[in-house]
Amino acid sequence: MPVNPDDLSHARPRISRLSRVIHDAYGRAVDSALVAAGFPDLTGGRAKVLPFVRDDGIALGRLAALVGVRKQTVAEMVTQLERDGYVRTELNPDDARSRLVVLTDRGQRARPVAVSAGERVERDWAELTSPALVERLRSDLQTLINAIETGSSENP
Repeated sequence: MPVNPDDLSHARPRISRLSRVIHDAYGRAVDSALVAAGFPDLTGGRAKVLPFVRDDGIALGRLAALVGVRKQTVAEMVTQLERDGYVRTELNPDDARSRLVVLTDRGQRARPVAVSAGERVERDWAELTSPALVERLRSDLQTLINAIETGSSENP
């Protein structure tokens, strides 16, 4: 039997929807800060890569793990970032099978803007609610992620 959307109007909101709303609001705020700082082409979530690129470069697989997306997704982001002049790729001297992602001068200038914009979003949310609530949300989400990643459904 098909589900009637009107029957769900009083249901508890799904965590997937709540996390998407938070993610989208965070992305819009960071994108706005990047545009205001002169990086109008660094939108659509691609800036989330920049904080994880070390000065000496980072392998694509490791970058994907740190950003929390699939390797294919981060490879597409890196391709766009390289096209727009924020990163370059070079051979990995430690592993000939992989390439390193390295920030260009433009990427070096954009990274602190992206980082500070993300920090500002979290400060704003703490002001809207409370610092304790934001930290509890962070802690609870990390607990859930750890449980998912270990395959555990037990309460900590």
